[in-house]
Formats: sequence, C-alpha cells, structure tokens
Amino acid sequence: MSYVVLARKYRPRNFTEMVGQGHVVQALSNALTTQRLHHAYLFTGTRGVGKTTVSRILAKSLNCLGTDGRGGITAEPCGVCQACTDIDSGRFVDYTELDAASNRGVDEVQALLEQAVYKPVQGRFKVFMIDEVHMLTNTAFNAMLKTLEEPPEYLKFVLATTDPQKVPVTVLSRCLQFNLRPMAPETVLEHLQQVLKAENVSFDVQALRLISRAARGSMRDALSLTDQAIAFGGGQLQEAPVRQMLGAVDRSYVLRLIDSLARSDGATVVDTVDTLRINGLNAASTLEEMTSVLQRMAVLQAVPGRAEASELEDPDAIEILRLAQSLPADETQLLYSLCLHGRSELGLAPDEYAALTMVLLRLLAFKPAGAASGGAEEKKTLNVAEQKQASQPAGSAQGGVQPEPDAPGAVAHLQQSVAPVVGNNAPAAVLGVGSVPPPAVTAPLPPTELKHADSRFAARDEPDDGPPWEESVQTSRRVVAIPVRDVGEPGRLDQPQPRVRDGGEPAAAGTVPMPTSEGDVWFEAIMQLVRAEAVGALVRELGLQSQLVARDAGQWLLRVESETLNQSNARERLSVALQTLGHDVRLVVEIGPVTDSPALRFAAEAARRQREAEAQILSDPFVQSMMRDFGGKIVPGSIKPQAA
Repeated sequence: MSYVVLARKYRPRNFTEMVGQGHVVQALSNALTTQRLHHAYLFTGTRGVGKTTVSRILAKSLNCLGTDGRGGITAEPCGVCQACTDIDSGRFVDYTELDAASNRGVDEVQALLEQAVYKPVQGRFKVFMIDEVHMLTNTAFNAMLKTLEEPPEYLKFVLATTDPQKVPVTVLSRCLQFNLRPMAPETVLEHLQQVLKAENVSFDVQALRLISRAARGSMRDALSLTDQAIAFGGGQLQEAPVRQMLGAVDRSYVLRLIDSLARSDGATVVDTVDTLRINGLNAASTLEEMTSVLQRMAVLQAVPGRAEASELEDPDAIEILRLAQSLPADETQLLYSLCLHGRSELGLAPDEYAALTMVLLRLLAFKPAGAASGGAEEKKTLNVAEQKQASQPAGSAQGGVQPEPDAPGAVAHLQQSVAPVVGNNAPAAVLGVGSVPPPAVTAPLPPTELKHADSRFAARDEPDDGPPWEESVQTSRRVVAIPVRDVGEPGRLDQPQPRVRDGGEPAAAGTVPMPTSEGDVWFEAIMQLVRAEAVGALVRELGLQSQLVARDAGQWLLRVESETLNQSNARERLSVALQTLGHDVRLVVEIGPVTDSPALRFAAEAARRQREAEAQILSDPFVQSMMRDFGGKIVPGSIKPQAA
C-alpha cells in the first residue's frame, strides 16, 4: 500500500477536527443547526489554512444521509454514509470542484453553470466549489453573476481565494465571507504533537517548535515539513537535524548577539557574525530569530511576570528573561525595528554577512538616551566620592578647575552673549559626520559664590532647583561661569554677539568663532589625534564639537552644545587618547553654548574660502561679460572652493 502524506492523511473530516478556525466553525455550525443557509460562501485566507477542507465538510453537512440513511442537514456529518465517503474520495457527482487557476476563462465557467439547471442526482444539494476564484477573468465573473445572485434552491456556491482584493465587489456582495486566519505557532505545535503520537514517531518538542514557526501559520506546510523532517532524521525528530534541514540559526548565537549588543560589545558581535559566516548559517534567518526573541523580551518588559505555558517549557526562557531585564525597553524596541527592516537590506549588499554586521552595529551608533550611562541608578544619583567633590568650591584644591593667570580673583563667569555655531557646518572629512549616540548625564561642576571685580563677567542668577550636589536626569541649568578671551584688545568684544533668550538658547546662530588661548591648545591637541587616527568617530566628534574652557594640572573642563555627545565612554576614550600626547588629565563635560571649538574654526575657514571663491568668480572679466551681454546668471550653490 502506498504511503499517504501527513497533510492528506490527517485532513479534518468534520468541524470538530478543525483547529485554529473556531470563528468559522462556530458560524457554520450554528447556520447548519438552525438551517439558515446562504446560497454562496466565500472563504479567504493564506495557503494551507483549510479553505478547501471547510468546503468539503460543508458539502458533507448539506448532503449527509446519516448512519441509518435517514439523516438530514447537520453540523456533524457521520463520515460513513455514501455521500460522505464519496465527497472525501472526490467522486461525489453533485460536488464539483473547479480550479480557477487553470480554468479561468468564460467557456469553463459557462460549462459549469450549464449543470446548474439539473437537479442533484444523489444528494440534496449541488455544490459548486471554485478554488482560487480571483484568477477568473472579468468576462468569466460577469457570466456567473446572475446565477450567483439567484441560484436554484438546490444549488450552493463555495468560493475560495488567497487574494480577496482581486475579487470584484459585485461578487463579494453576493457571498457570505469568512476569513480563515493564519494559525498561531502554539496551535500548530499542539496539533503536530497529536499527529506524531498517532504515528508513533519520537520527537523533540524544540524541533516541533522550529517547524511550527517555519510553517508561518499554514498547517499544511507544517505537516509537509514534518514529513520531510522525519525522512531527514531517519524516523525521528530531533532539534539539531531539524535546524540543519530548515537552515535555522541556533538560538545560542542569537542570544549571544543580543547580550553583546546590550553590553555595547561590538567585538563580540563581529566575531559572532564571522562564526555564522564560517558555519554557513543564513543571515536572514538570524534576523528573523532575533525579532522573535526581541518580541518576547518586549512583552516581558511591558508586562512583567507574563509568560505563556509553552514559553515556560522553552529551555531558553530563563536567558530571554535575563536579557529582558538587562536591556532597556527603548533599546529593545529599537533593535527589533532595526532587525525587522534590516532583512530588506540583505539583498542590496554584495555580502549578506557584511549587511548583517552593519544592521547589528547600527544599534551601537543609535543608542537611545541614557543607554551608555550604565543604568538608571547612575543617571539619577552620584556616588559618594563625586558628591564630596561636587560640594567643594570650583577653585579649591579638591580637583577643581583653576582660574587662568590672566583672570584675577577666582573662577570667572560666563558671558551672557555668545555666538553658537551649528557643529555640522564643519567639513565632513574632518568631522567624521555620522550618527551620534545619545548622552550619559554628567554632573555639572558646582557654582561658585565668588564675585569678580569686572562687571563684564557678572554671574547669572538662576532659580535654585535644589542642593548643588543633587543631580537631575536632565543637565543642570546652573553652570560654571568662565571667561572668554577676544582676539582684539583685552576688555573689548570686537564681534557682535546674538542676544540670548531666556533659558540660555541663542536667538540666532553665528558662524564666527571667538578664539581663546585654551581653544588654541585644544585645537592643536585634537588635530594631532585626528591626523594620527587615534580616535574613533564618536570620540573625534566630541573633540571637534567641544570647547576647552578651563584647565589645570589634573582636570580639563569641556563644554558642548549637544547633550548627545556627553557620554562617559567617549570621555574616557578621549582622555586615554590625550595621554598619548602627554596630557594625563581627567575630562569633565558640561552643557552650554560653545564659542571656540575646532568644528567652529573649520566652519569659519570653510565660509571664508567660499566667500573668496565667489568673489573670484564674480570679478572674472569673462563672467562679467556673460552676465552683462547675455543676461547670464550664476546658479546659487554652484560655486565651490577648490580643495586645500
């Protein structure tokens, strides 16, 4: 006897055997029980969810004769009478199945409708089942509209399609429509366990879980994959052979990648991707498995303590719970989105593993706010040592910033008028323009109560939001005031400054930096690091966008405008890089207006060269003659200075 595949052998014979389509079964069962029968039914849904099966069960329910031959319309066909057995075997005269994918013309539909004038031969009803009905031509649809709307009382239409959008609304309005949903992996897993127990095949639950996910909601696909896995595993279903057959990535690789991303360990991420490449594991499968794990993590983060019974049986459930607790919820959502959209990028790259690496490393470049600060506790409170240091005056010997020799008195104060410049005006080749991760909050230096004799440096009075040693999640509005030198004669400001609005934001952005002696030192140090390629993109960006406002033997005070640059790991790396230049100092970063940074100097130089280039073009005799004699115009933005 020939072998019958599982998908056919275990096709449901009645409504009680159907799984995952309770909403359809309930509606049809109630209609059959009360005999409120429609003349046309439309079943929609993806492949392998039971559209043809429901049609055959409905045909048996309408024509079942019962075990004694005297039965009527029922929601529970007996399955043993002549009508039921003939429909199951496909030889019932009054049940006709038409494949519209290969019989889509008007002639085939007319030939089917010609049979509608004859009453049933064996059963109570004629049932016309048209599969993939959306493949019919417009002419074929028009030919059946009249009969579909007013068929004889003994005729029932059953239409099935995987694409209901292509079915004309004139047909949809004549049918009762039932949408068969894709089945959940848990439903498929439970059904596969019952089938394999009936077949006396030993199995591993984890192997069935892989198959149920690979089926993507189709029970027929799940049974077909089970058949293939049994043959591949020599009569058994074990996780390793099934994973190899499906090309699925081992969950351990996925967990390792997520754990490495949570710890910002880019080296381990790259090494793991190289291992996937060596073992020939699919990059798309890796991202798919990651989205599945991240989805479970997001649920655990949003609803703590929630876990389905099937998930508790997963051997990786404990590790997934640990990752959900270690990875912030915003990073989980971001990583899920990156993995989901990254699958579409794999085919665009010449090497899918290189594309996989870029997708994973993208999270490290787009860390959400506070991700690099080392946890929520570090954001909210300082440790005891930092509290003691913050409580000392700024000019004391407790690691405070010493005033410059030419700033008599104590720590000078910040000018109220500054000329901030947008940092990304600097040339991309020098700035290393790229996405910058959000910041870690750094405790600002405590304000000083010392007064300066010069009224130009009067301290700004701001409302006190709390003790000076208490750090808020946002950057403190109380900042350390420092002097800003001007290139002109001392005591004067040669450059006009924009008015500062309340809250410290400038009313307009300038492009001219205000050079200081500290700025010269900082510019030279950063340029040495850039030329030596001693710093990465994020650290280089911090150096280029920051201003050195005060320094002593053991500590330098920097200021940046963008809070996203203020990250602890970036400060540490920049400090290590400065040590190679002989500056063994600790960097402290505050948030505030920047008037002299390497980026501003580059922007000012670029603007100067642009003005010179435009002036040179406009003064050219040939250009002037073209504009004068022929009305020529210079396209705005078309003049570019030559590379230095």
